[in-house]
Amino acid sequence: MFGYIAPRMEQMEKDRQQRYRSVYCGVCRALGDLSGQSGRLMLSHDMTFLAILLSSMDEPPEEESRYRCVLHPAKERMTIRSRAVEYAAAMNLLLADLKCEDQIRDEHSKRARKERERLVPAIEKIRDAWPAQARGAEQALEALWAEEQAAKPNPDLLGNLSGRMLGAVFAPDWISEYWQGTLRSLGEGLGRFVYWMDAWDDRERDRKKGLYNPLSSLPEGEKSEEEIQRMLEMMIGEACAYFETLPLERDLDILRNVLYSGVWQRFEAMRKMNEKKVKKQ
Repeated sequence: MFGYIAPRMEQMEKDRQQRYRSVYCGVCRALGDLSGQSGRLMLSHDMTFLAILLSSMDEPPEEESRYRCVLHPAKERMTIRSRAVEYAAAMNLLLADLKCEDQIRDEHSKRARKERERLVPAIEKIRDAWPAQARGAEQALEALWAEEQAAKPNPDLLGNLSGRMLGAVFAPDWISEYWQGTLRSLGEGLGRFVYWMDAWDDRERDRKKGLYNPLSSLPEGEKSEEEIQRMLEMMIGEACAYFETLPLERDLDILRNVLYSGVWQRFEAMRKMNEKKVKKQ
């Protein structure tokens, strides 16, 4: 469920691009501190968005530093670390662990099993540090698995459960209780959007593998694509409505870039691929 909540970098000024990359690199380094190189491989734009969102809500002190990344050794990189960045990294690992478990159950993935084994020490610490978040996300995923095994799974319920899973990690306890419900609702809206975007993205793969997908029965064509787009617009619109009520100042331009433009990048890429297929036919 990772990677859809990303910025459209070409629409940002150079200094704003650098700001985003610095937080992204900060989350990456925090993942390394939590779980070594295997943890860094789980890095998600989705949780970088969360780090920037919480930084804008709380404006915690930030520590800037430069380092040379193993993956990009030619040039020093600027990183930003803060309470929000550390939290986002922990939630990144928690959700990555659940994603691995999902792949193990659905596809009996050996790769996911190995990845999950490497995460065990870090995940145990995260569960101890953030029990409410871990419990909320895990319970939502358990309910989602159970619904998928039903004779006739309810797609709307599945989307809502996916939303509940993401919403569980959007409201750390240091944020004012007054705003926690709004943050959770924002996360739930984004989680529903991601669930249906992912279903649209994976429908052909799931058909071939015989895996459940709520959109597998939809025929190819512009009509189906337009229906999905309208549904996704409704979901992201609901999430944005909650977002716009939050008292945000720092990095508001980056956050809006992600929500109003960046989240559509994958959908647009899929549309272009479909157009190429039609032309070849």
